[in-house]
Amino acid sequence: MPRSSKFPKSNHCDGRVFFNPGVHINRTWWNVWQWRRSSTPAPWPEAVEITPPPLPPAPLDGTITATWINHATTLLQTRHANILTDPVFSQRASPVQWAGPLRVHPPGVQIEDLRDIHVILLSHDHYDHCDTHALRHFAQRPHPPIVVAPLGNDDILRRCGFPEDRIITLDWWEAHEFAPGFHVRATPARHWSNRVSGGRNRRLWAGFFIHAGGRTVYFAGDSAWDLPMFDEIGARCGEPDLALLPIGAYEPRWFMSAQHCNPAEAVMIHQAVGAMRSLGVHWGTFQLTDEGRDDPLSALATAKAEAGLADEEFITLAPGESLSV
Repeated sequence: MPRSSKFPKSNHCDGRVFFNPGVHINRTWWNVWQWRRSSTPAPWPEAVEITPPPLPPAPLDGTITATWINHATTLLQTRHANILTDPVFSQRASPVQWAGPLRVHPPGVQIEDLRDIHVILLSHDHYDHCDTHALRHFAQRPHPPIVVAPLGNDDILRRCGFPEDRIITLDWWEAHEFAPGFHVRATPARHWSNRVSGGRNRRLWAGFFIHAGGRTVYFAGDSAWDLPMFDEIGARCGEPDLALLPIGAYEPRWFMSAQHCNPAEAVMIHQAVGAMRSLGVHWGTFQLTDEGRDDPLSALATAKAEAGLADEEFITLAPGESLSV
């Protein structure tokens, strides 16, 4: 007898397992072995020194201030709330802290200095985005933030100590309104999910479109390039004032193109969703793939020039630096 459905059936879920609409590619351990056997990763520095500026105060008007902390972790300060995306503060992006990708620079803002976080957006369950040590830290606060995550990720959050009333799970295109003028919508992404617990693709992955303080921010999470998908995000959600787009962890393309965009594709996402400005994230913290640490920056500069974008339309920041929109 077939098992009952756990999630709504859709073009990306059969009731229990999630998948990408159209073509879904699951990489195998054999593929990983082929990659590791055939590749020569570029050397990365063992350590990168950073000197972050002081964290700016939260804006009182409609401005949103975005501070890049590291990898996909960005603090969004608005008049409605302080929002943190994919908080990762551990030394390694790994299920254990004695092996796995080791960070080359500290977070641009220390976790202890993030005292007033109201909302966390969790895009998916991979270890470089879902750091349970950091999540437990926030869950133990006297007033824990609300965590918004795609379907199926609530089991992780419960284990981290978040009470049920602080967990919100959304399917693609579903939205949660916190207050008039402040809501978050889950958007599609072309990716996958897996960690030691839970099983492959048993938890959904997503991006988020945020309305706060009269401004809009699109956080893409992790995603491969998909023109119809990003066109639809732009059509349904409107043109974001700021997009947080991944630009790292993309080589070799034969392996990574089904799950991670490269900088040229990030520029195409910027154009497809109609972003006013974009900030490149998901680079320079952990060596996850074959490209050098600074390669995303030079590749982004080339892609912007070829697309005719002005420098300020799509920028990167050093850890701890901020921009306002």
